Amino acid sequence: MDYTRKLLPGQVSRIHIGYADGREPTVVFETDRILIEAPNWTLDGTRLIVNGDGLLWSITPEPGGELQLIPLEGVPPLNNDHVLAPDGEHIFVSANDWHIYEASLQGGPVRRITSDNDPARLHFLHGVSPDGRTLAYIGLDAGGDDVWASGNVYTVPATGGQDVQLTFDSRPADGSEYSPDGEFIYFNTEAFETTPGHAQIARMKADGADVEQLTFDGQVNWFPHIAPDGRSAVYIAFPPGTEGHPENKWVEVKLVTDGRWLQPRTVERLHGGQGTVNVNSWAPESQRFAYISYPVAGLDE
Repeated sequence: MDYTRKLLPGQVSRIHIGYADGREPTVVFETDRILIEAPNWTLDGTRLIVNGDGLLWSITPEPGGELQLIPLEGVPPLNNDHVLAPDGEHIFVSANDWHIYEASLQGGPVRRITSDNDPARLHFLHGVSPDGRTLAYIGLDAGGDDVWASGNVYTVPATGGQDVQLTFDSRPADGSEYSPDGEFIYFNTEAFETTPGHAQIARMKADGADVEQLTFDGQVNWFPHIAPDGRSAVYIAFPPGTEGHPENKWVEVKLVTDGRWLQPRTVERLHGGQGTVNVNSWAPESQRFAYISYPVAGLDE
C-alpha cells in the first residue's frame, strides 16, 4: 500500500523560514511537483532535510534552492518522522513498515533499530537525546481497536535493544522530543481531557516522571519543538475539536519565548497541518525555524 501523500490539483508545497526575533516569515522554496514534509535543519546550518514521495531530500534554505535526493538503500518508503543525530552526519528515519532506521546524510545502506514486538507495535520517531544514545518515539498498538488512540511515549537505545514505555495513557500522545539539555521530553497529549480533539502541550522528566501541562487553551496543540539554546519553542495549533493532526487544515504556527507557554505568538496562519512542522526544524543558532504550507489555488478560508 502506498502511504505517501500527494499534492492536490492546484496545490503547492511551500517552505517558510520564521524568526525568533519576530521578523516577518519569508518563503524560500515552492514546488508543484512533489509534496514535501517535515523540515529538519542540518547541524552546520547549510541545508534543510525533508521527505517527499517516500524519499529523503535536502535543499538550501535560501531562494533558488533545488531539491537534492539523498539516496538511501534497503529501506521502505519513508514517512515524515525523521530527526538528525547529534553527530551531524547521520539521521534517524521512520519508514512505512513502521520501524525506525539510522542512515547517513550522504546516503547508502541503512540500519534498522527497532525490533518486532508481540503484540506488534508501530514506531514513529520524534526525538533523539542530546548524547545520541536514546531515541524517543510514539508507539501504537497495531492490534488495538483504535490504533491511533493507543499512542504512548517510548524510548529505545539508538543502537537497538529494549524499549521502555514512559506513558500509559488511554488518550493518545505524540511528538515526543528531548529538551536540549536532555532533562525533559516534550510532547502533546489528550490525557488532560476526556473529549476527543483537545491535545495540549506537556513535558515530563526524561524517565517519564512529573508530567506537566504547558498549554491550556481551546486550540488543538501539537508537535512542540525546542530551540537548541532552550529559549524558544515552536508548535502547531489546529482549530478546536480537530482530532489527530490531519492534512489540509487552516492552522497556526505558534512561537513561545523564554518559557512563556501561556503567551504564545502566532507566527503565521496557513493551509497545512500534517507535514507542516512534524519534527524539530530549528536552525543551529536558534534564530530561525522552518515549516511548510500547502496552499491550493483558489482556496478560501
